[in-house]
Amino acid sequence: MTIADRTGPGAPMVNSRSGDEFDLAIVGGGSAGFAAAIKAAELGARVAMAEGGTLGGTCVNVGCVPSKTLIRAAEAQHRRVNHGFNGIAATDGPPDWSAVRAQKDALVSDLRHAKYWNVLQSYEAISLFEQRAEILSGNVVRLADGRTITAGKILITTGASSWPAPIPGLTEAGYLDNVTAMALERLPDSMIVIGASAVGLELAQMFARLGVRVTVLEALATVVPAEDPEIGNALGDYLRGEGLGVRTGVRIERVSRTAAGYTASFSDDGRTEAVRAEQLLVATGRRPNTAGLGLDALGVALGGKGEIQVNEFLETSHPGVYAAGDVIGDPMLVYVAAYGGTLAAENALAGNLRRFDLTALSQVTFTDPAVASVGLTADQAQAQGIEPLATKLAMEHVPRSLAARDTRGFVKLIANAATRKIVGAHILAGEAGEMIAEPALAIKYGLTIEDLTATFHPYLTLSEGIKLAALSFTKDVAKLSCCAV
Repeated sequence: MTIADRTGPGAPMVNSRSGDEFDLAIVGGGSAGFAAAIKAAELGARVAMAEGGTLGGTCVNVGCVPSKTLIRAAEAQHRRVNHGFNGIAATDGPPDWSAVRAQKDALVSDLRHAKYWNVLQSYEAISLFEQRAEILSGNVVRLADGRTITAGKILITTGASSWPAPIPGLTEAGYLDNVTAMALERLPDSMIVIGASAVGLELAQMFARLGVRVTVLEALATVVPAEDPEIGNALGDYLRGEGLGVRTGVRIERVSRTAAGYTASFSDDGRTEAVRAEQLLVATGRRPNTAGLGLDALGVALGGKGEIQVNEFLETSHPGVYAAGDVIGDPMLVYVAAYGGTLAAENALAGNLRRFDLTALSQVTFTDPAVASVGLTADQAQAQGIEPLATKLAMEHVPRSLAARDTRGFVKLIANAATRKIVGAHILAGEAGEMIAEPALAIKYGLTIEDLTATFHPYLTLSEGIKLAALSFTKDVAKLSCCAV
């Protein structure tokens, strides 16, 4: 079987069937849609998937994959000069942005084919229609070319898109979003980044490490404002130490553009200031893609940000119509989308048996140092009636960090004082994302402080930092020998 080249709305279908009768029709071909299609096929269902954009959705094409490879490239550039090892020459020089970007594009193309196009060829039960679709009823979908698909159940997985905050002058001035920023033909001399959550901060540091003068403007009190405030404060200081201009707690009053570049005017503590740069990147959030799907006529309820409202089984207000992934709102994470797509497909086909459960959901911001968190902060635990025990271990007490000459950050654990079960973990470290799985499992399965301290952790790994943090609830780890408990 071969995949036909896309030639517009009338293009041939992949794995096409004679007739348009299916068990499940999926509108959207990103991570949630693919996970749902695969699960449905495994359950023996006939599946139709309609996707009018680029197959694979946000993560592989314009999100996680391209941004993370560019971040690693920028880190390699940064480490040429900034490392802690005597005897290793520091060699400076400008990066070859066109080569970096080309390698990123090649990786995206390879993964799109390997993980999406090629996967389709493995499932005869899945038919792909490369067209936009509109939902006419609880079991009929109309394609852009006028054809209709009839299915027992419908699943909406249309994802989300960048959303610019309503800043005066922004529409007229124009701006970059994460997609266009990563596709720039050349590196600018300077850049303003509005928004200091994960996307804005990751790209801000990446561009700064590639030689761009970057100023970050954030309305809330700290960067990564959804995280523990101690993490936001410390990360902001680390970024300033790298030379980024990081301004928090500011109010953007206006954006303007001339031939010389952009000007962002903002107020800080009652004083009006302005910053100028060649480019402007806006990373103020994302909104679900729900326009043009026929949801109003269908009576599918939407939330205040346009997200599809679903129940605990991911079924919408219209019986038999389900939704999963970014289109249902936060948290907009690819692994949550895949989980939701799988669960929604099962519920649609086998009855509402599985509940959408985000207990012990961990998340990572890929700055350097990185941020990873799972569960509750101390304040959140208190608000839920849990008396918290908290401990904070500086990474300077982790032997792996000492050996790597990078002791930035800390591990913060939160436990229930009554049960001693772990209820939260918040990490700022060079590889925080590689450390968060253990606390997530601890929360998911109700492990205690003593369970963590009694578990073997290989010496000279960052994961040992979790054990040392657990030990620090009751001991001064500075007074312990290596590997001592």
